[in-house]
Amino acid sequence: MESPLGPVSPVPFQIATQGERQPQSIALRCDEKQLTYKELNDQANQFARLLTSHGLTPGQTVAVCLERSFEGIAAALGIMRAGAAYLPLDPVWPDTRLRFAVSDSGAVALVARTSILERLQVRLPSIDPCRDAAAIATAVGSLNCSASLDGLAYLIYTSGSTGVPKGVEITHANLAHLVTWHRDAFRITPHDHASHLAGPGFDASVWEIWPNLCAGAAVCLADDAVRSSPKLIQRWMLRERVTVGFVPTVHALPMMEMDWPQSTALRVLLTGGDSLLRGPEKQLPFEVINNYGPTECTVVTASGSIEPGLGGRPTIGWPIAGTTIHILDEQGKEVTNGRVGDLYIGGNGVGRGYRNLPELTRQAFVVDPFAGKPGSRLYRTGDRAVRRANGEIEFHGRLDRQVKIRGQRVELDEISSVLLQHPLIAFAVATLKVCGACDDQLKAYILFRKETPVPTSQQLQQFLLRSLPDYMVPSTFMQLRAVPSSPNGKLDFAMLEELSQPLRVGEVGHETGATLVESNLLMIVRKLLGSEAIGANDNFFLAGGHSLLGMQLLTRLKQSLGVDLTLQQLFDASSVKDLAGIVEQMLVDEIDLMTEEEAELRLME
Repeated sequence: MESPLGPVSPVPFQIATQGERQPQSIALRCDEKQLTYKELNDQANQFARLLTSHGLTPGQTVAVCLERSFEGIAAALGIMRAGAAYLPLDPVWPDTRLRFAVSDSGAVALVARTSILERLQVRLPSIDPCRDAAAIATAVGSLNCSASLDGLAYLIYTSGSTGVPKGVEITHANLAHLVTWHRDAFRITPHDHASHLAGPGFDASVWEIWPNLCAGAAVCLADDAVRSSPKLIQRWMLRERVTVGFVPTVHALPMMEMDWPQSTALRVLLTGGDSLLRGPEKQLPFEVINNYGPTECTVVTASGSIEPGLGGRPTIGWPIAGTTIHILDEQGKEVTNGRVGDLYIGGNGVGRGYRNLPELTRQAFVVDPFAGKPGSRLYRTGDRAVRRANGEIEFHGRLDRQVKIRGQRVELDEISSVLLQHPLIAFAVATLKVCGACDDQLKAYILFRKETPVPTSQQLQQFLLRSLPDYMVPSTFMQLRAVPSSPNGKLDFAMLEELSQPLRVGEVGHETGATLVESNLLMIVRKLLGSEAIGANDNFFLAGGHSLLGMQLLTRLKQSLGVDLTLQQLFDASSVKDLAGIVEQMLVDEIDLMTEEEAELRLME
């Protein structure tokens, strides 16, 4: 099944070649489970045969709504092998968002667990890898790989400037470009173990999976418990002997400060997703690589190694092989080195455009006047940047209202659009609340249709969670007295704070905790978040908490109650009431051995 095109060939051909060269080598691993290259290729072929037997033809789209799993990767590979494009969806997204992506994409089939299929109730042919395992395993018939370089490999949804998600179309040529660069830049061989931590609907997962499988490496899948904690990620990487790992910027920062054994197998730590505010301060036993790239340009556009101890904000490196970066002025001319301009991307990674959005595609994907090749295009990123004399690129923020929250790109107008669906809201605008060295957060300003009664922040968060992922839900809500406008009639963002006041967080009646532990914990949380309005049932993270404040909360609990909790436990039980229950359970054995007076004194310390 090897492609006559050689190294620049569609991913299915390259992975099939690995199956022929090293059939018994491990392709996928998750804890004790593993899948060989032969097994992966066999499952992908069976999946492709099943789809084609049901009428799938090249050029169509199939949605895959599965957690990080062997089945999800085999399904995506099988879809590409049949000449179709796969649409990766994350099962944790709200049903509204999932249904929109399935409908807007024009998907002809949906691969998901039965529980998801029952949730979504979409009228499409469906495949559950567990329910339909026998049909997949017995799918027969001839199969010729129908993937072509100019055909679509995948379609992936990102926040849209119109207030709804937009689907980005990426071809096999685009994906092969990423594969070739990654394999060469990081010297990937069949001896490597690569991490797979990203959610399936995030384009970083494309980077984690396909380039490493095409090089014959083993891809190690992490479970959800690992992904939320830098310390757990470190332990997992060490245990799995990961050699090339990607972690989002928010986790890379603390991981660069950890102590690492000199014998670690890790040789390259890749990061990206947010602006990296600082590099490693000490020498690490591996190389740290900062990366930049929009979804529209196949994940990575610029990449650069960070030298330890330099101080200052790291650059995003240099354009990767086969890619050009142009920093232009308002007239579309290159600015001189050292000057800020608009960042445009050209080259082999520039995707086809947006699904069903021809006008937006024309605006964002423009003619490339520098390439000297008919049909070449530049992608207008909406970012600002500076090119240094040595060619390195400094990132200087976004032009529009797209922001990054927890490594995910968010269009603020999408949040506003959902808020305006609330019957009591007349006007809404979401902004980025910059928190310095901490995680940036979202803030919403709202004008209600009537002054009373108005919903609480907690009620608005629950309303948004019906349609948006949790990372798109603001932690702070402000009630506007009026909508401020500038002399030219546009919204005056500078006046929003002056014309607003904080919205009540939760329902009245949570002033004190129900138990001594709950009261102690509630006092700590209120001090950390700077609000006496926080109640025992309020979510710590939705009320303004973030990972750094979470670590402070755990430290204070250790000091005051002597309990040692993990950040994962805080994520799992993020209200004061739920967390107090865990703490009380941990204390019960010790308290049982004390007198009532000793126990009460312990809790009041």
